[in-house]
Amino acid sequence: MSQADLTMHGHPGAGVMSEPAFSVPAKKMAMWLFIIADTATFAGCLVAYGFIRNSTPDWPRPFHSITNVALMTFILLTSSLTMLMGIRSAEKGEKSGAFRWILITALLGAVFAVLHIREWMELLDTGVTIFHNPFGTPLFGAAFFSVTGLHLLHVTGGVIALIAVGIRYMGGRYKADDIEVTGLYWHFVDLVWMFVVPLIYLLNMSH
Repeated sequence: MSQADLTMHGHPGAGVMSEPAFSVPAKKMAMWLFIIADTATFAGCLVAYGFIRNSTPDWPRPFHSITNVALMTFILLTSSLTMLMGIRSAEKGEKSGAFRWILITALLGAVFAVLHIREWMELLDTGVTIFHNPFGTPLFGAAFFSVTGLHLLHVTGGVIALIAVGIRYMGGRYKADDIEVTGLYWHFVDLVWMFVVPLIYLLNMSH
């Protein structure tokens, strides 16, 4: 008798195959791989931004207040907390509670996006565009809108994903692990913002 047969027939519960101790579900693994790849994308953008900024002696400092960015940061951090509450509710089988927290998270993400777009409109009113700005440094607009635009795109996509996953979860097509996978993406988006704020905003505050 082979070792496999001994394993199957020589112990209680024969025929029951246990999962490996360190197995990762396919959905979660796919999300982690996506996050790793996306981290490299954001890292490349931020490194390029830092290089351009440091090599430009007259880099502009157009931000006069941290009120808006502080509010945006607070909203995004709060959304991470509500996402966590949604995951915990889903793990407990509280479908209505999980759905409520997911919608709150999506709403906070939408508010963040609105505040971000309002900030863009204010900069556009001062003449700052991707290809032109009144500061004499042509790359400022391109660098700012590229980095913040990439993050805003991720937030917008996350809001849509949260709503879609939440609806499917309530309909019984998704389970708690799908909420958890979506939460991984949302926490990643929040973490990236923690690098964007000091590099893009705090270092560019007017004296």
